[in-house]
Amino acid sequence: MINALLDRHPRIANWIYGFTPPERGTVTLVHRRVYIVPTQLGWLFALTLAILLVGSINYALSLGFALTFLLAGMGLAGMVHTARNLARMAVSVGRAEPVFAGEAAQFRLYLDARAAFDRPAILARHLRSRSQMVLDVPAAGLAEVVLAVPAPARGWLPLGRVMLETRFPLGIFRAWSYVEPDARCLVYPRPERSMLPAPAAESSRGALRSPTPGNDDYSGLRAYQLSDSPRHVAWKAVARSEDMLTKQFMGEAAAELWLDWARLAPQLAVEQRLSRLAGWVLEAERSGVQYGLRLPGVEIAPGRGELQRAACLQALALYNGT
Repeated sequence: MINALLDRHPRIANWIYGFTPPERGTVTLVHRRVYIVPTQLGWLFALTLAILLVGSINYALSLGFALTFLLAGMGLAGMVHTARNLARMAVSVGRAEPVFAGEAAQFRLYLDARAAFDRPAILARHLRSRSQMVLDVPAAGLAEVVLAVPAPARGWLPLGRVMLETRFPLGIFRAWSYVEPDARCLVYPRPERSMLPAPAAESSRGALRSPTPGNDDYSGLRAYQLSDSPRHVAWKAVARSEDMLTKQFMGEAAAELWLDWARLAPQLAVEQRLSRLAGWVLEAERSGVQYGLRLPGVEIAPGRGELQRAACLQALALYNGT
Protein backbone atom coordinates (compact mmCIF):
# COMPACT_ATOMS: atom_id res chain seq x y z
CA MET A 1 0.00 0.00 0.00
CA ILE A 2 2.82 2.40 0.93
CA ASN A 3 4.76 1.51 -2.23
CA ALA A 4 1.67 2.15 -4.37
CA LEU A 5 1.22 5.56 -2.71
CA LEU A 6 4.86 6.48 -3.38
CA ASP A 7 4.57 5.35 -7.01
CA ARG A 8 1.62 7.73 -7.49
CA HIS A 9 3.46 10.64 -5.84
CA PRO A 10 7.07 10.62 -7.07
CA ARG A 11 7.92 13.95 -5.40
CA ILE A 12 7.07 12.50 -1.99
CA ALA A 13 9.09 9.39 -2.78
CA ASN A 14 12.09 11.46 -3.85
CA TRP A 15 11.91 13.50 -0.64
CA ILE A 16 11.75 10.33 1.48
CA TYR A 17 14.51 8.54 -0.40
CA GLY A 18 16.73 11.62 -0.39
CA PHE A 19 17.46 11.97 -4.12
CA THR A 20 15.91 12.98 -7.42
CA PRO A 21 16.27 10.47 -10.26
CA PRO A 22 18.01 9.84 -12.50
CA GLU A 23 21.32 10.07 -10.65
CA ARG A 24 24.34 10.71 -12.85
CA GLY A 25 27.85 9.55 -12.12
CA THR A 26 28.89 7.65 -9.00
CA VAL A 27 26.28 7.52 -6.22
CA THR A 28 27.48 7.39 -2.61
CA LEU A 29 25.11 5.98 0.01
CA VAL A 30 25.42 8.59 2.72
CA HIS A 31 24.00 7.74 6.14
CA ARG A 32 20.78 9.71 5.64
CA ARG A 33 19.95 7.46 2.67
CA VAL A 34 20.33 4.23 4.66
CA TYR A 35 17.20 3.08 6.50
CA ILE A 36 17.12 0.39 9.18
CA VAL A 37 14.28 -1.44 10.96
CA PRO A 38 14.04 -4.69 12.95
CA THR A 39 13.23 -7.84 11.03
CA GLN A 40 10.61 -10.35 12.18
CA LEU A 41 13.39 -12.17 14.00
CA GLY A 42 14.42 -8.86 15.52
CA TRP A 43 10.96 -8.23 16.98
CA LEU A 44 11.01 -11.75 18.43
CA PHE A 45 14.42 -10.99 19.91
CA ALA A 46 13.08 -7.77 21.49
CA LEU A 47 10.10 -9.67 22.94
CA THR A 48 12.47 -12.22 24.44
CA LEU A 49 14.50 -9.45 26.05
CA ALA A 50 11.35 -7.92 27.52
CA ILE A 51 10.32 -11.28 29.04
CA LEU A 52 13.82 -11.77 30.49
CA LEU A 53 13.76 -8.26 31.96
CA VAL A 54 10.32 -8.72 33.57
CA GLY A 55 11.35 -12.12 35.00
CA SER A 56 14.60 -10.72 36.38
CA ILE A 57 12.73 -7.84 38.08
CA ASN A 58 10.07 -10.13 39.59
CA TYR A 59 12.58 -12.65 40.98
CA ALA A 60 15.48 -10.23 41.56
CA LEU A 61 17.84 -12.34 39.48
CA SER A 62 21.24 -10.72 39.14
CA LEU A 63 22.31 -13.19 36.46
CA GLY A 64 19.02 -12.53 34.66
CA PHE A 65 19.80 -8.80 34.55
CA ALA A 66 23.31 -9.53 33.31
CA LEU A 67 22.05 -11.83 30.56
CA THR A 68 19.34 -9.36 29.51
CA PHE A 69 21.69 -6.39 29.20
CA LEU A 70 24.37 -8.51 27.56
CA LEU A 71 21.94 -9.63 24.85
CA ALA A 72 20.60 -6.08 24.48
CA GLY A 73 24.14 -4.78 24.01
CA MET A 74 24.82 -7.44 21.38
CA GLY A 75 21.64 -6.40 19.57
CA LEU A 76 22.66 -2.72 19.55
CA ALA A 77 26.13 -3.60 18.29
CA GLY A 78 24.53 -5.73 15.57
CA MET A 79 22.35 -2.76 14.55
CA VAL A 80 25.43 -0.55 14.15
CA HIS A 81 27.23 -3.16 12.04
CA THR A 82 24.17 -3.72 9.86
CA ALA A 83 23.95 -0.03 9.01
CA ARG A 84 27.73 0.21 8.55
CA ASN A 85 27.65 -2.70 6.08
CA LEU A 86 25.75 -0.48 3.61
CA ALA A 87 26.64 3.12 4.50
CA ARG A 88 29.29 5.03 2.53
CA MET A 89 29.34 2.47 -0.27
CA ALA A 90 29.60 3.87 -3.82
CA VAL A 91 27.49 2.67 -6.75
CA SER A 92 28.32 3.17 -10.42
CA VAL A 93 26.88 1.72 -13.64
CA GLY A 94 28.37 -0.05 -16.63
CA ARG A 95 27.27 -0.22 -20.26
CA ALA A 96 24.21 -2.33 -21.08
CA GLU A 97 24.49 -4.12 -24.41
CA PRO A 98 21.50 -3.72 -26.78
CA VAL A 99 18.96 -6.55 -26.83
CA PHE A 100 15.91 -7.46 -28.89
CA ALA A 101 12.36 -6.95 -27.65
CA GLY A 102 11.24 -9.95 -25.62
CA GLU A 103 14.71 -10.59 -24.21
CA ALA A 104 16.20 -9.49 -20.89
CA ALA A 105 18.52 -6.49 -20.72
CA GLN A 106 21.63 -7.11 -18.64
CA PHE A 107 22.27 -4.03 -16.50
CA ARG A 108 25.58 -3.91 -14.64
CA LEU A 109 26.16 -2.09 -11.36
CA TYR A 110 29.54 -1.80 -9.65
CA LEU A 111 29.65 -1.60 -5.85
CA ASP A 112 32.76 0.03 -4.40
CA ALA A 113 33.37 -0.76 -0.71
CA ARG A 114 35.43 2.42 -0.09
CA ALA A 115 36.37 0.94 3.29
CA ALA A 116 39.04 -1.27 4.83
CA PHE A 117 36.49 -3.95 5.78
CA ASP A 118 34.41 -6.44 3.82
CA ARG A 119 30.73 -5.87 3.12
CA PRO A 120 29.18 -9.37 3.09
CA ALA A 121 25.70 -10.44 2.00
CA ILE A 122 24.59 -7.38 0.00
CA LEU A 123 21.29 -7.96 -1.80
CA ALA A 124 20.64 -5.94 -4.97
CA ARG A 125 17.05 -6.06 -6.24
CA HIS A 126 15.43 -4.40 -9.23
CA LEU A 127 12.10 -3.16 -7.89
CA ARG A 128 10.03 -3.39 -11.07
CA SER A 129 11.11 -6.83 -12.30
CA ARG A 130 12.11 -8.33 -8.91
CA SER A 131 15.38 -9.50 -10.44
CA GLN A 132 17.97 -9.79 -7.69
CA MET A 133 21.49 -10.89 -6.82
CA VAL A 134 23.37 -11.44 -3.54
CA LEU A 135 27.10 -10.75 -3.37
CA ASP A 136 30.01 -9.86 -1.10
CA VAL A 137 31.97 -6.67 -1.63
CA PRO A 138 35.68 -7.12 -0.76
CA ALA A 139 37.55 -4.61 1.38
CA ALA A 140 38.74 -1.64 -0.70
CA GLY A 141 37.50 -3.47 -3.81
CA LEU A 142 34.72 -3.66 -6.38
CA ALA A 143 31.92 -6.16 -6.94
CA GLU A 144 29.76 -6.45 -10.04
CA VAL A 145 25.98 -6.82 -9.96
CA VAL A 146 24.17 -8.07 -13.07
CA LEU A 147 20.39 -7.54 -13.10
CA ALA A 148 18.30 -9.13 -15.85
CA VAL A 149 15.45 -6.70 -16.64
CA PRO A 150 12.75 -7.80 -19.14
CA ALA A 151 12.61 -5.65 -22.29
CA PRO A 152 9.05 -5.95 -23.63
CA ALA A 153 9.15 -3.18 -26.26
CA ARG A 154 11.66 -1.47 -28.56
CA GLY A 155 13.29 1.85 -27.74
CA TRP A 156 15.23 3.01 -24.71
CA LEU A 157 14.70 0.95 -21.54
CA PRO A 158 15.69 2.84 -18.35
CA LEU A 159 17.07 0.83 -15.45
CA GLY A 160 14.67 2.27 -12.89
CA ARG A 161 14.94 2.01 -9.12
CA VAL A 162 17.23 -0.55 -7.47
CA MET A 163 17.20 -1.47 -3.78
CA LEU A 164 20.36 -2.45 -1.91
CA GLU A 165 19.73 -4.37 1.29
CA THR A 166 21.68 -6.17 4.02
CA ARG A 167 20.85 -8.10 7.21
CA PHE A 168 24.43 -8.85 8.17
CA PRO A 169 25.61 -9.88 10.77
CA LEU A 170 22.83 -11.08 13.07
CA GLY A 171 19.75 -10.96 10.84
CA ILE A 172 17.70 -9.08 13.45
CA PHE A 173 17.93 -5.73 11.61
CA ARG A 174 17.34 -4.90 7.95
CA ALA A 175 19.16 -1.94 6.40
CA TRP A 176 18.34 -0.78 2.88
CA SER A 177 18.79 2.08 0.46
CA TYR A 178 17.54 3.00 -3.02
CA VAL A 179 19.46 4.13 -6.09
CA GLU A 180 18.21 5.06 -9.55
CA PRO A 181 21.25 5.57 -11.79
CA ASP A 182 21.09 7.28 -15.16
CA ALA A 183 21.37 4.00 -17.08
CA ARG A 184 19.41 2.74 -20.05
CA CYS A 185 19.54 -0.04 -22.61
CA LEU A 186 18.67 0.13 -26.29
CA VAL A 187 16.02 -2.42 -27.27
CA TYR A 188 15.78 -3.45 -30.93
CA PRO A 189 12.48 -4.57 -32.50
CA ARG A 190 11.76 -8.27 -32.21
CA PRO A 191 13.12 -9.72 -35.48
CA GLU A 192 10.75 -11.60 -37.76
CA ARG A 193 12.28 -14.56 -39.55
CA SER A 194 11.64 -14.11 -43.27
CA MET A 195 13.45 -14.37 -46.58
CA LEU A 196 15.28 -11.36 -47.96
CA PRO A 197 13.23 -9.31 -50.44
CA ALA A 198 13.80 -9.79 -54.17
CA PRO A 199 15.93 -6.79 -55.24
CA ALA A 200 13.85 -5.91 -58.28
CA ALA A 201 15.18 -2.40 -58.93
CA GLU A 202 18.82 -3.36 -58.42
CA SER A 203 18.43 -6.48 -60.57
CA SER A 204 17.35 -4.41 -63.55
CA ARG A 205 20.63 -2.48 -63.30
CA GLY A 206 22.64 -5.69 -62.97
CA ALA A 207 23.62 -4.98 -59.38
CA LEU A 208 23.06 -8.58 -58.32
CA ARG A 209 25.07 -10.23 -61.07
CA SER A 210 28.43 -8.56 -60.70
CA PRO A 211 31.23 -10.82 -61.97
CA THR A 212 33.22 -10.96 -58.72
CA PRO A 213 35.48 -13.83 -57.63
CA GLY A 214 34.10 -16.59 -55.42
CA ASN A 215 30.97 -17.24 -57.44
CA ASP A 216 31.14 -20.94 -56.46
CA ASP A 217 31.11 -20.28 -52.67
CA TYR A 218 27.65 -21.03 -51.29
CA SER A 219 26.39 -18.44 -48.79
CA GLY A 220 22.67 -19.11 -48.26
CA LEU A 221 19.18 -19.14 -49.75
CA ARG A 222 16.90 -16.41 -51.06
CA ALA A 223 13.53 -16.14 -52.75
CA TYR A 224 13.36 -17.44 -56.35
CA GLN A 225 13.30 -14.93 -59.22
CA LEU A 226 12.26 -15.58 -62.82
CA SER A 227 15.72 -14.64 -64.05
CA ASP A 228 17.44 -17.30 -61.89
CA SER A 229 19.11 -20.27 -63.55
CA PRO A 230 17.37 -23.63 -62.90
CA ARG A 231 20.67 -25.13 -61.79
CA HIS A 232 20.78 -22.63 -58.89
CA VAL A 233 17.35 -23.69 -57.55
CA ALA A 234 17.60 -25.44 -54.15
CA TRP A 235 15.40 -28.40 -55.08
CA LYS A 236 15.84 -30.18 -51.72
CA ALA A 237 14.65 -27.09 -49.86
CA VAL A 238 11.75 -26.73 -52.34
CA ALA A 239 10.70 -30.32 -51.63
CA ARG A 240 10.61 -29.61 -47.89
CA SER A 241 8.88 -26.22 -47.88
CA GLU A 242 7.16 -26.09 -51.29
CA ASP A 243 8.57 -22.53 -51.70
CA MET A 244 10.85 -21.80 -54.65
CA LEU A 245 14.28 -20.95 -53.22
CA THR A 246 17.53 -20.13 -54.98
CA LYS A 247 21.04 -20.82 -53.81
CA GLN A 248 23.01 -17.63 -53.20
CA PHE A 249 26.76 -17.51 -53.74
CA MET A 250 29.48 -15.19 -52.44
CA GLY A 251 29.79 -13.41 -55.77
CA GLU A 252 26.08 -12.56 -55.65
CA ALA A 253 26.22 -11.68 -51.96
CA ALA A 254 28.70 -8.91 -52.67
CA ALA A 255 25.99 -6.90 -54.43
CA GLU A 256 24.00 -4.09 -52.78
CA LEU A 257 20.50 -4.58 -51.43
CA TRP A 258 18.13 -1.92 -50.15
CA LEU A 259 15.82 -2.82 -47.26
CA ASP A 260 13.06 -0.36 -47.99
CA TRP A 261 10.07 0.52 -45.79
CA ALA A 262 8.06 1.40 -48.92
CA ARG A 263 8.35 -2.15 -50.27
CA LEU A 264 6.50 -3.68 -47.31
CA ALA A 265 2.84 -4.60 -47.54
CA PRO A 266 0.73 -1.52 -46.69
CA GLN A 267 -1.63 -3.53 -44.44
CA LEU A 268 1.19 -4.29 -41.98
CA ALA A 269 1.21 -2.32 -38.72
CA VAL A 270 4.20 -0.18 -37.80
CA GLU A 271 5.62 -2.67 -35.31
CA GLN A 272 5.19 -5.54 -37.77
CA ARG A 273 7.08 -3.58 -40.41
CA LEU A 274 9.90 -2.82 -38.01
CA SER A 275 10.11 -6.47 -36.93
CA ARG A 276 10.32 -7.62 -40.55
CA LEU A 277 12.99 -5.06 -41.39
CA ALA A 278 14.98 -6.14 -38.31
CA GLY A 279 14.78 -9.73 -39.51
CA TRP A 280 15.98 -8.65 -42.95
CA VAL A 281 18.93 -6.81 -41.43
CA LEU A 282 20.04 -9.93 -39.56
CA GLU A 283 19.54 -12.17 -42.60
CA ALA A 284 21.42 -9.75 -44.87
CA GLU A 285 24.31 -9.63 -42.42
CA ARG A 286 24.45 -13.42 -42.24
CA SER A 287 24.40 -13.66 -46.04
CA GLY A 288 27.22 -11.16 -46.52
CA VAL A 289 25.10 -8.74 -48.59
CA GLN A 290 25.99 -5.07 -48.92
CA TYR A 291 22.71 -3.66 -47.61
CA GLY A 292 21.21 -0.28 -46.87
CA LEU A 293 18.08 0.78 -44.99
CA ARG A 294 15.36 3.22 -46.00
CA LEU A 295 12.77 4.47 -43.51
CA PRO A 296 10.53 7.52 -43.77
CA GLY A 297 12.96 10.38 -43.16
CA VAL A 298 15.94 8.07 -42.61
CA GLU A 299 18.38 6.54 -45.08
CA ILE A 300 21.48 4.52 -44.19
CA ALA A 301 23.90 3.93 -47.05
CA PRO A 302 24.74 0.34 -48.02
CA GLY A 303 27.44 -1.37 -46.02
CA ARG A 304 28.28 -4.51 -44.14
CA GLY A 305 29.66 -5.48 -40.77
CA GLU A 306 28.92 -4.93 -37.10
CA LEU A 307 28.74 -1.14 -37.34
CA GLN A 308 26.28 -1.31 -40.25
CA ARG A 309 24.13 -3.84 -38.38
CA ALA A 310 24.12 -1.71 -35.23
CA ALA A 311 23.28 1.49 -37.13
CA CYS A 312 20.33 -0.12 -38.95
CA LEU A 313 18.93 -1.79 -35.83
CA GLN A 314 19.26 1.43 -33.83
CA ALA A 315 17.36 3.34 -36.51
CA LEU A 316 14.59 0.72 -36.30
CA ALA A 317 14.56 0.79 -32.49
CA LEU A 318 14.22 4.58 -32.30
CA TYR A 319 11.82 5.05 -35.23
CA ASN A 320 8.93 7.25 -34.11
CA GLY A 321 6.96 7.69 -37.32
CA THR A 322 3.58 6.22 -38.22
